[in-house]
Amino acid sequence: MTHPVPQPPPQTATPPASAKGLKAGSIGIGPTVALGLAAVAPAYSLAVTLGFVVLAVGVHTPAAFLLGFVPILFTAFAFRELNKEMPDCGGVFVWITRVFGPRAGWFLGGWVPQIATFIATAALAQVAATYLLQFLGLGAVAEQPILVALIACSLIGLSAVVSARGIELSAWLQYALIGLQLVALSGFCVGAFTAIAASGTLDGAEPPSLDWLNPFAFGDASGLVSGVILCLFIYWGWDALIAVNEETTNRKSTPGRAVVITTTILLVFYVVTAVAAVGFAGVAGITDPGTVSDVLSVLGPQATGTVFGQIIILAVGLSALAALMTVAVSTPRSWLSMGTYRALPGATTKMDPARGTPTTSILWWALLSVGMTVGLTAIAADFIGFAVLSIGLLIAAYYAATALACVVYFAPQMRTSAASLLMKGILPAVGAAMMIAAFVLSALDMYSPEYVGLSWLGIGTVFWTGVGALVIGAIVTALLRTRFREFFSAETIPRGNVTTRAELATILTSETEA
Repeated sequence: MTHPVPQPPPQTATPPASAKGLKAGSIGIGPTVALGLAAVAPAYSLAVTLGFVVLAVGVHTPAAFLLGFVPILFTAFAFRELNKEMPDCGGVFVWITRVFGPRAGWFLGGWVPQIATFIATAALAQVAATYLLQFLGLGAVAEQPILVALIACSLIGLSAVVSARGIELSAWLQYALIGLQLVALSGFCVGAFTAIAASGTLDGAEPPSLDWLNPFAFGDASGLVSGVILCLFIYWGWDALIAVNEETTNRKSTPGRAVVITTTILLVFYVVTAVAAVGFAGVAGITDPGTVSDVLSVLGPQATGTVFGQIIILAVGLSALAALMTVAVSTPRSWLSMGTYRALPGATTKMDPARGTPTTSILWWALLSVGMTVGLTAIAADFIGFAVLSIGLLIAAYYAATALACVVYFAPQMRTSAASLLMKGILPAVGAAMMIAAFVLSALDMYSPEYVGLSWLGIGTVFWTGVGALVIGAIVTALLRTRFREFFSAETIPRGNVTTRAELATILTSETEA
């Protein structure tokens, strides 16, 4: 039996996990990092994105990954600092609301990340189904959109069941799934570097050079910007681990540490894999029409042999499935927080008291995800691929808002120490500026009718998808103000930051002791 969690009265502090019905102290730093890595789906992200980055910047792809990591890292610092202050499973929703008010919180912290996640969920389910069918030798079935959609919906149902069983099962299952991905990527790199050392590379490949890591060595600024923007998608997803912050062993410090560890691990694997792939196949080999959209599945068998090549294909499929299972954990917990603060219907707060899982929110997530998958497949079998391209706009929007929220919230502390000024002010501000620049440049690029070759009324279809999602979100937010009056009146999450002398004295004391 499930029970609704009592909704809190107006407050300025984050309620404990027990107030929502979550099981505090259930997972430590290891499982939290595993959840963050799984949400990014590194094997899948590399497989479908690496070729397009190479298309944009050539041999300087490793440099693009390094440069693209900078705004991600600076934004991660903002997430870490805000989580220390307000460790709530609602994450960006709560933080942006506290700083910029309920309308900004619901739109930029609720609608934008959730729409991006739902588009990604449909893609992940479809990709997981397709790759698993290919691994099983059922390539003919993988070419049938209706059958793929049915299997994808089944995988969504499986993810919901695993999520409902408890955070411990979800976290430990991710250990196995992320472990296989890292083994597969490591195996590909070993095979590729071995071939490079033995001069067994594909025609047109050249030996790796330190120059590949230098972003200033690439003369085409426009191409470099395009490559970096693509990197936003390839790194995106690590912030899903914030949704389990109230269930970690130390909810103020563990999630923040996990965020930095996760993004750093991704950087290492992405850069090394990029060097290995470009050094083995060369720019021409990777950008070949038969390779560019699925680099690892094509190059994997060539670099490692048929048997391990099949393991790489399996890893890509399970990578998408692992990310799908992580979304089944993170999204319902975000809704639980929104429901607790009366920004969503009270049904979203219903919990399984034994397992500590938001059962109703998980069910809603599954049903809406199935609807999104079926709907996008009905529009066009390849529509999901174009929709995913628009996610970059949404990612940049809410990452920038979160980084700015960090700067504004901690502004009173920035005079207290150089460390506060750097970690809570300068670096998040630079991250926000870079995200805003990425948003503007992406929008201008997508506006062109030539973008991916599809347009409507002389404007790129991907632009309509991304900007359309933002416009619809603004309208929905305005319409909901009367439905959730308490939240939008700032009664459940009042605006404000750390300003009182007593609070500043506490912060100064803790920083001095540290």
